[in-house]
Amino acid sequence: MKTFAKTIFLALPLSLVPVALAQHQTFTVTPDSSEVAFTLGASDKPVHGTFHVQSGSIDFDRAAPRISGSVVVAAGSGSSGNDSRDKKMTKDVLDASHFAEVSFAPRSYQGTVAPSGDSSIQVTGVFTLHGTPHDLTVPMQIHIDGEKLTAKTHFSVPFVQWGLKDPSFFVLKVEKNVGIDLTLTGHLSSSN
Repeated sequence: MKTFAKTIFLALPLSLVPVALAQHQTFTVTPDSSEVAFTLGASDKPVHGTFHVQSGSIDFDRAAPRISGSVVVAAGSGSSGNDSRDKKMTKDVLDASHFAEVSFAPRSYQGTVAPSGDSSIQVTGVFTLHGTPHDLTVPMQIHIDGEKLTAKTHFSVPFVQWGLKDPSFFVLKVEKNVGIDLTLTGHLSSSN
């Protein structure tokens, strides 16, 4: 009986290894099906537009709130449907020739990521804009369907407070915060 108990005791950790490995996964973002949409309130009407997601890879562990990686957006890809406004945003506000990337690097999360279906978590990380890092926590809704993952969040960026140029001029006044709706799609893989 003692030998049987020892065998079970030694075999138990080995039987849990596949479960532990299945908990650690990598989410690889598909840039062409992901999007950053923005809304900037203005005195005449809100400005809506998009930015291009350049790349993204997030490692996370469902057994513990560990998360790392980054999502990178091309700062010069902003498009609002008005060429002169987009040129001003790219050149004067974002200074994309010197700061070509905007990124978010998650550091931790609160909540539970279900193995499939829907989950809601809070992700804390570092948002780098105009070359300057800022701590940021965002709510995130996640949907997992097999190897497909979609992550969505809405948050506000106080860009003027963070040192970017206020694009207001003469009669056109804009808000000092821009609303961001981020949708990331991609695939999951188990990582060792």
